[in-house]
Amino acid sequence: MKSAKVSLLKKVRQTINRHSLLSKNDKVVVGVSGGPDSVTLLLVLHSLRRELNLKLQVAHLDHQLRKTSHRDREFVELLALRLNLPFTAAKIKPGSFLKKGSVEEIAREERLNFLFNLAREIKADKIALGHNQDDQAETVLMRLIRGTGLSGLVSILPKRRIGEWIIIRPLIDIPREVIQSYLRKRKIRPCLDSSNKDSAYFRNRIRNHLIPRLIKDYNPNIKEILANMAQIVASDYDYSQKVALKAFNRLKRYRFKDKKIKVKGVELNLDRLLRLHPAIQRLVLRLSIANIKGSTRRLSFRHAREIEDLILYRPVSSIVDLPGRISVLKDKKSLCIYQRKPSRVSKT
Repeated sequence: MKSAKVSLLKKVRQTINRHSLLSKNDKVVVGVSGGPDSVTLLLVLHSLRRELNLKLQVAHLDHQLRKTSHRDREFVELLALRLNLPFTAAKIKPGSFLKKGSVEEIAREERLNFLFNLAREIKADKIALGHNQDDQAETVLMRLIRGTGLSGLVSILPKRRIGEWIIIRPLIDIPREVIQSYLRKRKIRPCLDSSNKDSAYFRNRIRNHLIPRLIKDYNPNIKEILANMAQIVASDYDYSQKVALKAFNRLKRYRFKDKKIKVKGVELNLDRLLRLHPAIQRLVLRLSIANIKGSTRRLSFRHAREIEDLILYRPVSSIVDLPGRISVLKDKKSLCIYQRKPSRVSKT
């Protein structure tokens, strides 16, 4: 038991050091659902707390998607008590899942908002999540099937800044089977979410059907290969992003010459934009949209091709409308990207 524990801890230490995930005296919010991954994450960080003088805060959000979800909270609260760690829990508000979007996306958004609010309240430095190597492989496959570029293949980053918060994933290099073995040898029985077997969820179909088939018929190491690919792509994408950011800062302006547009947006010098490599052009356009909208979610390859068609072939004053009320206007010497004002619905 001791050797397996040391092996997992050693691997996590390597991940922490490689990606600079933790510093001494960090205050960390640890998201714990009660499942194997998040429970292992909490136990590992608890083992490292004296070494790094960490201050840990256990956080649990009850999604209330199952009648027995209260048992998960009870399990996590008892675990926090055994480890002598502070515990905070909350429930998703009734009606939250009536919003537009998939249940998975809404749950993720609610979970992050809960963690962000708690981190702000206790003045935490970082938020730790329990994603593992299998999650990484599944995410790569999901995005390949749905269609993606380099940014999508990066998948789950070990360390990511979202707004003012730093998200860390110390278990990202650990296979799920190693996590399960670690818990068995410590005689800990985590909560198991029955919805993980529900084939209505896309990730579950990837996890329970596609990956086992790939392992059996094509490559027994497919999960490790996909996870490694995500790391390689992340490095390449990081370099491209830095190049694109420099180009974006050279090209951008924040006031349009066209006075008809009364909203704030980004204006790019068209001649300089066309001199860039197509890959950097696309990244500059994504940065422009993210600068206005906050993200590039819902922006597909089809939208990127429409912008390229606008730049190369359409006449001056042509406009392309994108999701999120984003519009792209071709001017004589510039490309104007802005967010349209919400349309007013007339009262009858």
